[in-house]
Amino acid sequence: MNKTKRGIMSSLLVVVAVTYVLVSRAECHTSTTPTPLKSNVSLLACKAFSTCDSCTQNPKCLWCMTNDTCTDYPVSYILPPPAVCKLSQARWGVCWVNFEALIIAMAVLGGTIIISIAVCCCCCCCCNKRQSGPDRDEERFARRREEIRQRADERKVERKVRHDDIRKKYGLVPDSDHPYSKFENE
Repeated sequence: MNKTKRGIMSSLLVVVAVTYVLVSRAECHTSTTPTPLKSNVSLLACKAFSTCDSCTQNPKCLWCMTNDTCTDYPVSYILPPPAVCKLSQARWGVCWVNFEALIIAMAVLGGTIIISIAVCCCCCCCCNKRQSGPDRDEERFARRREEIRQRADERKVERKVRHDDIRKKYGLVPDSDHPYSKFENE
Protein backbone atom coordinates (compact mmCIF):
# COMPACT_ATOMS: atom_id res chain seq x y z
CA MET A 1 0.00 0.00 0.00
CA ASN A 2 1.38 3.41 -0.87
CA LYS A 3 1.24 6.49 1.37
CA THR A 4 -1.79 7.99 -0.37
CA LYS A 5 -3.91 4.90 0.15
CA ARG A 6 -2.83 4.67 3.78
CA GLY A 7 -3.76 8.31 4.34
CA ILE A 8 -7.16 7.87 2.73
CA MET A 9 -7.83 4.70 4.71
CA SER A 10 -6.86 6.38 8.00
CA SER A 11 -9.09 9.37 7.18
CA LEU A 12 -11.94 7.03 6.37
CA LEU A 13 -11.45 5.19 9.67
CA VAL A 14 -11.53 8.50 11.57
CA VAL A 15 -14.77 9.51 9.82
CA VAL A 16 -16.32 6.11 10.62
CA ALA A 17 -15.23 6.34 14.26
CA VAL A 18 -16.63 9.86 14.68
CA THR A 19 -19.90 8.83 13.01
CA TYR A 20 -20.16 5.83 15.31
CA VAL A 21 -19.61 7.97 18.39
CA LEU A 22 -22.22 10.51 17.27
CA VAL A 23 -24.79 7.85 16.40
CA SER A 24 -24.25 5.95 19.64
CA ARG A 25 -24.48 9.21 21.59
CA ALA A 26 -27.72 10.14 19.79
CA GLU A 27 -29.35 6.92 20.96
CA CYS A 28 -28.33 7.50 24.57
CA HIS A 29 -31.27 9.24 26.27
CA THR A 30 -30.71 9.21 29.98
CA SER A 31 -32.93 11.09 32.37
CA THR A 32 -30.47 12.77 34.67
CA THR A 33 -31.26 15.82 36.64
CA PRO A 34 -29.43 18.84 35.30
CA THR A 35 -26.71 20.22 37.53
CA PRO A 36 -25.69 23.85 37.58
CA LEU A 37 -23.07 24.27 34.87
CA LYS A 38 -20.11 26.61 34.93
CA SER A 39 -19.28 28.67 31.89
CA ASN A 40 -16.20 30.33 30.51
CA VAL A 41 -18.11 33.57 30.18
CA SER A 42 -19.82 33.63 33.53
CA LEU A 43 -20.51 31.58 36.61
CA LEU A 44 -24.20 32.51 36.37
CA ALA A 45 -26.87 29.93 35.66
CA CYS A 46 -28.30 30.02 32.15
CA LYS A 47 -31.64 31.36 33.42
CA ALA A 48 -29.89 34.56 34.52
CA PHE A 49 -29.19 35.62 30.91
CA SER A 50 -31.85 37.85 29.38
CA THR A 51 -30.57 38.34 25.81
CA CYS A 52 -29.72 35.94 23.05
CA ASP A 53 -26.18 37.31 22.65
CA SER A 54 -25.28 36.89 26.30
CA CYS A 55 -26.89 33.44 26.46
CA THR A 56 -25.20 32.03 23.36
CA GLN A 57 -21.77 33.15 24.54
CA ASN A 58 -22.03 30.43 27.18
CA PRO A 59 -21.60 27.05 25.40
CA LYS A 60 -23.66 25.30 28.07
CA CYS A 61 -26.74 27.44 27.44
CA LEU A 62 -29.47 27.36 24.80
CA TRP A 63 -31.60 30.36 23.77
CA CYS A 64 -35.18 29.69 22.74
CA MET A 65 -36.66 32.39 20.50
CA THR A 66 -40.24 31.21 21.11
CA ASN A 67 -40.40 32.45 24.69
CA ASP A 68 -37.10 34.44 24.81
CA THR A 69 -35.57 32.32 27.55
CA CYS A 70 -32.13 30.96 28.17
CA THR A 71 -32.06 27.37 29.41
CA ASP A 72 -29.44 24.78 30.20
CA TYR A 73 -28.52 22.81 27.09
CA PRO A 74 -29.95 19.28 27.47
CA VAL A 75 -26.64 17.41 27.41
CA SER A 76 -28.32 14.00 27.53
CA TYR A 77 -29.43 14.63 23.91
CA ILE A 78 -27.44 15.76 20.91
CA LEU A 79 -30.29 17.97 19.70
CA PRO A 80 -32.68 19.69 22.08
CA PRO A 81 -36.02 17.86 22.27
CA PRO A 82 -39.17 19.70 21.18
CA ALA A 83 -40.29 19.90 24.82
CA VAL A 84 -37.36 22.26 25.52
CA CYS A 85 -37.55 24.31 22.30
CA LYS A 86 -38.41 23.77 18.62
CA LEU A 87 -35.33 23.34 16.43
CA SER A 88 -36.31 26.27 14.23
CA GLN A 89 -36.41 28.54 17.30
CA ALA A 90 -33.38 27.18 19.20
CA ARG A 91 -30.10 29.11 19.09
CA TRP A 92 -26.71 27.91 20.30
CA GLY A 93 -23.31 29.51 19.75
CA VAL A 94 -24.64 32.43 17.69
CA CYS A 95 -28.06 34.00 17.48
CA TRP A 96 -28.33 34.11 13.71
CA VAL A 97 -28.15 30.30 13.12
CA ASN A 98 -30.98 28.03 14.23
CA PHE A 99 -30.58 24.31 14.79
CA GLU A 100 -32.41 23.36 11.57
CA ALA A 101 -29.97 25.37 9.48
CA LEU A 102 -27.09 23.97 11.53
CA ILE A 103 -28.27 20.39 10.95
CA ILE A 104 -28.69 20.98 7.21
CA ALA A 105 -25.28 22.67 6.92
CA MET A 106 -23.55 19.90 8.87
CA ALA A 107 -25.32 17.21 6.82
CA VAL A 108 -24.25 18.86 3.56
CA LEU A 109 -20.70 19.30 4.83
CA GLY A 110 -20.53 15.71 6.11
CA GLY A 111 -22.01 14.35 2.88
CA THR A 112 -19.53 16.36 0.83
CA ILE A 113 -16.62 15.03 2.88
CA ILE A 114 -17.84 11.42 2.59
CA ILE A 115 -18.41 11.76 -1.16
CA SER A 116 -14.97 13.36 -1.57
CA ILE A 117 -13.33 10.49 0.30
CA ALA A 118 -15.24 7.96 -1.81
CA VAL A 119 -14.22 9.72 -5.03
CA CYS A 120 -10.57 9.82 -3.89
CA CYS A 121 -10.67 6.09 -3.10
CA CYS A 122 -12.20 5.33 -6.49
CA CYS A 123 -9.66 7.54 -8.27
CA CYS A 124 -6.78 5.80 -6.50
CA CYS A 125 -8.14 2.40 -7.47
CA CYS A 126 -8.80 3.44 -11.08
CA CYS A 127 -5.39 5.12 -11.43
CA ASN A 128 -3.66 1.92 -10.36
CA LYS A 129 -5.63 -0.06 -12.93
CA ARG A 130 -4.87 2.49 -15.65
CA GLN A 131 -1.15 2.47 -14.88
CA SER A 132 -0.93 -1.30 -15.32
CA GLY A 133 -3.32 -1.32 -18.30
CA PRO A 134 -1.28 0.68 -20.84
CA ASP A 135 1.83 -1.36 -20.05
CA ARG A 136 0.02 -4.56 -21.01
CA ASP A 137 -1.45 -2.92 -24.11
CA GLU A 138 1.91 -1.48 -25.05
CA GLU A 139 3.59 -4.88 -24.73
CA ARG A 140 0.86 -6.50 -26.82
CA PHE A 141 1.21 -3.85 -29.56
CA ALA A 142 5.01 -4.17 -29.51
CA ARG A 143 4.75 -7.97 -29.89
CA ARG A 144 2.31 -7.53 -32.75
CA ARG A 145 4.56 -5.02 -34.50
CA GLU A 146 7.52 -7.38 -34.12
CA GLU A 147 5.53 -10.29 -35.58
CA ILE A 148 4.41 -8.14 -38.53
CA ARG A 149 8.00 -6.98 -39.12
CA GLN A 150 9.30 -10.58 -39.04
CA ARG A 151 6.65 -11.73 -41.54
CA ALA A 152 7.50 -8.77 -43.80
CA ASP A 153 11.22 -9.69 -43.62
CA GLU A 154 10.41 -13.34 -44.48
CA ARG A 155 8.29 -12.25 -47.47
CA LYS A 156 11.08 -9.91 -48.58
CA VAL A 157 13.64 -12.74 -48.49
CA GLU A 158 11.26 -15.07 -50.40
CA ARG A 159 10.67 -12.37 -53.03
CA LYS A 160 14.41 -11.82 -53.44
CA VAL A 161 15.02 -15.56 -53.86
CA ARG A 162 12.24 -15.78 -56.46
CA HIS A 163 13.57 -12.76 -58.37
CA ASP A 164 17.11 -14.16 -58.29
CA ASP A 165 15.83 -17.49 -59.66
CA ILE A 166 14.05 -15.68 -62.49
CA ARG A 167 17.17 -13.62 -63.25
CA LYS A 168 19.30 -16.80 -63.35
CA LYS A 169 16.82 -18.52 -65.59
CA TYR A 170 16.97 -15.76 -68.16
CA GLY A 171 20.66 -15.00 -67.68
CA LEU A 172 20.20 -11.56 -66.23
CA VAL A 173 22.50 -12.14 -63.31
CA PRO A 174 26.03 -10.79 -63.98
CA ASP A 175 28.93 -13.23 -63.54
CA SER A 176 26.70 -16.23 -63.71
CA ASP A 177 27.49 -19.68 -65.09
CA HIS A 178 24.31 -19.82 -67.09
CA PRO A 179 24.72 -21.74 -70.41
CA TYR A 180 23.41 -18.87 -72.54
CA SER A 181 25.87 -16.36 -71.13
CA LYS A 182 28.63 -17.65 -73.49
CA PHE A 183 26.69 -16.70 -76.56
CA GLU A 184 26.07 -13.20 -75.38
CA ASN A 185 29.74 -12.48 -74.85
CA GLU A 186 30.84 -13.47 -78.40
